[in-house]
Amino acid sequence: MDNTLRYNTPWILQRADPFVTFHDGYYYFTASVPAYDSIVLRRSRTLEGLRDAEEKVLWKKHESGPMSEHIWAPEMHFLFGGWYIYFAGGMKENVWEIRPYVLRCSGGDPYEDPWEEAGPMQCADADEFSFRAFSLDATTFEDGGERYFVWAEKVGVGKQISNLYIAKMESATKLSTVQVLLTTPDYDWERVGFWVNEGPSVIKRGEHIYLTYSASETGAAYCVGMLSTESGKDLLDPLNWKKERYPVLKTDDTKGLYGPGHNSFVKDEAGRDIMVYHCRTEEKIEGNPLYNPNRHAFLMPVKWDGADRPVFSYDNRNSFGK
Repeated sequence: MDNTLRYNTPWILQRADPFVTFHDGYYYFTASVPAYDSIVLRRSRTLEGLRDAEEKVLWKKHESGPMSEHIWAPEMHFLFGGWYIYFAGGMKENVWEIRPYVLRCSGGDPYEDPWEEAGPMQCADADEFSFRAFSLDATTFEDGGERYFVWAEKVGVGKQISNLYIAKMESATKLSTVQVLLTTPDYDWERVGFWVNEGPSVIKRGEHIYLTYSASETGAAYCVGMLSTESGKDLLDPLNWKKERYPVLKTDDTKGLYGPGHNSFVKDEAGRDIMVYHCRTEEKIEGNPLYNPNRHAFLMPVKWDGADRPVFSYDNRNSFGK
């Protein structure tokens, strides 16, 4: 297949919040579906093969109560000796009562073996704040033998503000430390429509740790910001993280690409870093942007500059840098 068709053009249609991971010879893909009613999974021996791979429904929303509306942003991780999916869900009786939940695979094959509900994500015993309000977009990463959990949660009265928080994990379903505020919407480009930091994802390069996130409302203003730190530092100390002053990826109307965001990272078959992100191909959106289905999954090669910092550009195609 012509690689120019593969990068920075729609890859998997109508799949927002895309997440891809590689494990034991397979690539796995999951994402939010337009109906927000289920958790789906694809697998393929190749990254490109995910585009046309069969998609299985692993789990469907409840009829009422918790996990009955707005099933959002699943991520599948192998950790603590098993497969887990983290996702957010609301309830039919209050669709905005969004909280993070966990599914656990009953066996070692996440595509073939059954999945079961492991309940809501639990905060540390001493934590009086986490997951008490609108909470979503959880991700997890490891550093220095510790497993970390990062998520978005709204706070405040009046205009609700979505911040990113970080904590250590005790198990796949419980945190071991009290939340720490990682970033809040400080800048004008994070405050369009709504004040939002959400959709975190982590990529490492040597001793460098980069955490991308999404900002502002889900239309053309949606964009990607970034934090960075170093491996081995105290990652629960916000002073050890540096926040970029400007977005690292945003709308480019000259290329017809609007509202990039909510990404994940994976390596291709050659070991090169790939950003998997969603984006729109139209500037004007019919109806509420949240319920418009035309957020598509895209692939972007990640270039690295001389300081081992990632460079995200729609011009990245076959040239991967060093």
